[in-house]
Amino acid sequence: MRTLVFDGRTGAAGDMICAALIAAGADPDALAPVSDALPVRYAVGEVEKNGIRATTVDVLVDDRTVETDGDHDHGHDHSHGHDHGPDNDPSTSGSDEPAEGAGVHRSYREVVDLVESMGLPPAVESTALDAFELLGRAEASVHGTDLDETHFHEVGADDAIADVVGAALLLADLGPERVVTTPVAAGGGTVEMSHGTYPVPAPATTEIASRAGFRIAGGPIDRELLTPTGAAILGAVADGFDAVPDLAVERAGYGAGDADFERHPNVLRALVGDGREPGPDGDREKRDDDRARAGQPVDGRLAHDDIAVLETNLDDAAPEVLGGLQETLSRAGARDVTIVPTAMKKSRPGHLVKVICKPADAEAVAERLARETGTLGVRQSGASHRWIADRAFETATLRVDGEDHEVDVKVASTTDGEVYDVSGEYDDAAAVAEATGLPIREVLRRVEAEVREQLPRE
Repeated sequence: MRTLVFDGRTGAAGDMICAALIAAGADPDALAPVSDALPVRYAVGEVEKNGIRATTVDVLVDDRTVETDGDHDHGHDHSHGHDHGPDNDPSTSGSDEPAEGAGVHRSYREVVDLVESMGLPPAVESTALDAFELLGRAEASVHGTDLDETHFHEVGADDAIADVVGAALLLADLGPERVVTTPVAAGGGTVEMSHGTYPVPAPATTEIASRAGFRIAGGPIDRELLTPTGAAILGAVADGFDAVPDLAVERAGYGAGDADFERHPNVLRALVGDGREPGPDGDREKRDDDRARAGQPVDGRLAHDDIAVLETNLDDAAPEVLGGLQETLSRAGARDVTIVPTAMKKSRPGHLVKVICKPADAEAVAERLARETGTLGVRQSGASHRWIADRAFETATLRVDGEDHEVDVKVASTTDGEVYDVSGEYDDAAAVAEATGLPIREVLRRVEAEVREQLPRE
């Protein structure tokens, strides 16, 4: 499996991600749609960081160098503050001047409309919008606003949009089948923002990290190393690994930030190669390859599905309210609702409500859960994904006393097509049972047997 690994042990920022992707083999010409849609152009160069040759990417707006968020010293996307090292000194670049956040500052909805107007390939547009949604929801959570009411300042400017959309374009050009990241260094100390002084990581970065599928780590120096933009891009595209996975490396590239650190190269490393997904036996894909060469069946897999898990405890909910949660929460985006009887404080009977939904729907589902039940708090647990079957529906026809009755039957399989469960839909079976006088379990048995008979034989 062609795999891209980001090694974020000295942090990540938007321009560093773009630079690392180019250094790892992506074509800079892939960035053309951004320059066509915005008054920006990209300047790709090279620099040496602590003896490591690395690629740089600067965004130029109206002949001014727009240092993006890659020097790890911007504090927050609302209040950037760069210190320029000798590799990017504006005094040596003619008329170019630092213009962080140049251009119009936009609301979340305006950014979405702009990205959708660029005519990007669907996969690229989806990646960029996922990153901006992470940014938007983080800002909304930090400032207590609704998503559509959230206004980006630096993050909504032309240069930041160029970073996010540029990273999506370069990633598509590189074409990995899987993207992973090691734990990303957040840095340490404090950072100055327009809202005051905060500890690193900044609030927006912290919020994005709580929603993303990778870990962050403190240090290795007291500077801000992970920016909200960098965190959002990684959160939109990468799964977290504790270390660089088993990889037959084909190419390594380094994307540089602006600042120079005494002992730590200010670079983000990108590795590209043939990766094998680790499993309970240490190297599942290698084991599957060996079995396939030997003519033995290969183990099937379940599909990876990003989720959020919401919970609340109730000790005063009426049965009618609990009974209606499946329907009301499903309309808000819930994928599954479970209600478990439990004992509350002072041994009072109560219920634990657990809801599974997509991360993007978590806020809406939590609000609906609170409104329906009156609960004073909804917590989000640590689960970030689940493993699910590929599901398809077949229609079985049951003939009873000369009349045909149809029942939907759910077929569950692994990602390689191996069917492991066939289940008739209860509501359909109950309706047929009512009409025919057959027991429900007999209806289910017959329709499930019919579908099993129709499945391909190995």
